[in-house]
Amino acid sequence: MGFIDQLDSGKWKAFWREPSGSQRSKTFATKKEAKTFLAQVEVSKSTGIYVSPHAGRMLFGDHAEQWMKTWNVDRTTEARDESIMKTHVLPQWKGWQLGKIDHLSVQKWITELCDRRSRATVVECKRMMSGVMRSAVKNRIIGADPTIGVRIPKRRIRDTDEQVFTREEVRQQLLPAIRPEHHRTLVATAAFTGMRWGEAIGLCRDAVDLDRGIVRVIRTVTEVAGHCEFKPFPKTQAGRREIPIPKWLGAQLDDHIREHGTGHNGLIFTNEAGGALRRTLFRSRVWRPSLVRAGLLGEVWEEPDHGGFEANWMDEDGDVFSEVFAKYDQAVKHVARYEHGGLTFHDLRHSYGTWLADDGIPPHRLAKIMGHENVTTTMQLYVHRTDDHDTVRGSLGDEDDDDSDGVLVS
Repeated sequence: MGFIDQLDSGKWKAFWREPSGSQRSKTFATKKEAKTFLAQVEVSKSTGIYVSPHAGRMLFGDHAEQWMKTWNVDRTTEARDESIMKTHVLPQWKGWQLGKIDHLSVQKWITELCDRRSRATVVECKRMMSGVMRSAVKNRIIGADPTIGVRIPKRRIRDTDEQVFTREEVRQQLLPAIRPEHHRTLVATAAFTGMRWGEAIGLCRDAVDLDRGIVRVIRTVTEVAGHCEFKPFPKTQAGRREIPIPKWLGAQLDDHIREHGTGHNGLIFTNEAGGALRRTLFRSRVWRPSLVRAGLLGEVWEEPDHGGFEANWMDEDGDVFSEVFAKYDQAVKHVARYEHGGLTFHDLRHSYGTWLADDGIPPHRLAKIMGHENVTTTMQLYVHRTDDHDTVRGSLGDEDDDDSDGVLVS
């Protein structure tokens, strides 16, 4: 039991022992306040919810550092979370005492952050902030988590949302525009299997069964700070799956392997050194320039009057720019670099899910093919059903086509 004592100043000081045995004290203006406080301390100790009134003085940054050392996640997740903490969360909160962070302050920070950052980034910031505060509650540093109930504005639908390729765009426009040409097989595989980037890059020869017409997702490649790491397992347990492929894609994979061989660990799609491709380099050097050549990003056309090629692009604010270049490739690279938005490599996965949904594939089967543990995830995040069902209805592309380009033959 604690006790109280009157000071020479006339105030009252309450003394008590914490569950750890340490003696603590706190000064009050009146005897009644001191008694009430001690009673609350005894109740909280007996019910196991005791929080030291002095613990909240610990700085957010100090506890965040301790919390981050307890993480037990893969390198990719750790690198992402560290970046969010160091870039957005710690600059705002590291000097604050944990006990002085209230709900209103957190809500104000989130609201202001929404004006400067994307909603996805704000969600991650709140997640990391909440992680630190929940840890502080569990460790009896503070009594309540001030991030509970903090609201993030709903994401507004933009004109660049829910973009998908049609089968025709992939086969007739995108694939012929891929340069260097040996990357066409990678893009075709991603488009007609719905594999994630890491799954496609991690595809090895032993995971391709041409006789059965399937590819098995059993490995993945992750990229952290420019370093690629080969992992002998997919993103999740549900990610381990078999995906049927059209006959033409099987033939194209076979030709690719015969011509280029395999790299480290039997990788099919590699860089010049036989290692895994880096996503950031592929995006800037192959993917976006190919979109421009395919007519799916910006505009480039020959300008005979000026003896060159005119490039047109639009920035994030919607302003349109134009410039003439001496060579076609120069114009393409410029548009690829400065045009805002555009379809992403991951949109191939979105498109694949859309095709299957429009073909009438049952949701549970679709979730399995896409590698999701939850059917709701598949339907909400990856499947954007089109309005023109007749255009995309049918098989995965096994109908005969007399196109002269082997990439396009189905």
